[in-house]
Amino acid sequence: MKKYHVAIVGASGAVGEEILKVLSERDFPIDKLKLLASSRSSGMEVEAFGNTYIIEELKEDSFEGVDIAFFSAGGSVSAKYAPCAVKSGAVVIDNTSHFRMEADVPLVVPEVNPDDIAGYKKRGIIANPNCSTIQMVQILGALHRKWGIERVDVSTYQAVSGAGKSGMEELVMQMQKFFAFEMDECQPSVFPHRIALNLIPHIDVFMDNGYTKEEMKMMNETNKILHSNFALSATCVRVPVLRSHSESITIRFKCEVEASEAREVLRGAENVIVIDEPQNLSYPMPSIATDTDETYVGRIRNDLYDKKILHLWCVADQVRVGAATNAVRIAEKWIKMQ
Repeated sequence: MKKYHVAIVGASGAVGEEILKVLSERDFPIDKLKLLASSRSSGMEVEAFGNTYIIEELKEDSFEGVDIAFFSAGGSVSAKYAPCAVKSGAVVIDNTSHFRMEADVPLVVPEVNPDDIAGYKKRGIIANPNCSTIQMVQILGALHRKWGIERVDVSTYQAVSGAGKSGMEELVMQMQKFFAFEMDECQPSVFPHRIALNLIPHIDVFMDNGYTKEEMKMMNETNKILHSNFALSATCVRVPVLRSHSESITIRFKCEVEASEAREVLRGAENVIVIDEPQNLSYPMPSIATDTDETYVGRIRNDLYDKKILHLWCVADQVRVGAATNAVRIAEKWIKMQ
């Protein structure tokens, strides 16, 4: 098997570290590995594949000889340096939102629209969707192909790690202050309000239409990935959970659908695991999904008033399924196309 020269941009961040971990776990065919980050992180040592690697400072000429470049260092970094990687001959798999909605850049969830990867030749870039979008379309894709969707309403319960390491550190610090009876010292810096023992119905900035940017990402990206045009509304909520996002999804189909049939369709969906035995208190939770590569779905039930509507609950590790693992799966599919 051919092996590849791989670069990871943002190697010192949470997603960059997870990409490195996933590459190792999946025995990705790496010949050479280059770890890149800002000047603040250059010089750091990272252990991987039985070797020690030194993180290098990201520069415009950092991509000579690179075949595959994973970007996870923020939209402005991708905007500046992804074209440099492409010019050097690399295919870019970008984890930021910068290229997602550009018409000539494929937005890919490999279990749902792998054929779209072929569109990378136009720009040399493949975009990784928003973390909340990925787990949702893994569920919606299988159901939409079977019955056709008319409308989706989703509420997300997003872990603090969606805001990076600093988000996790803020929750842990505030919980420690709470149990030390020092809540007055829990001033927020990462989130707009205290996150410990609280919920914040606000992720990213608010738009003029009343939705947040995070919510609009889910709404716009879903239809691009599914090549659909159904109505979708999202409400995104930050919750005091360290890792793994949860979603409550209501789906209206073009025809009547039985929950039992939907359960079977989802059991056959790639990288989806059905946990749906409420009588045994068995359903998806973040504690089950964390550090795994599957999307878990349960609480699948018919609406009591409309047979065309199903309600369900899904959970996935957003650092892996929602970012690192999806990116590596894209790379694996791309390799098979060469």
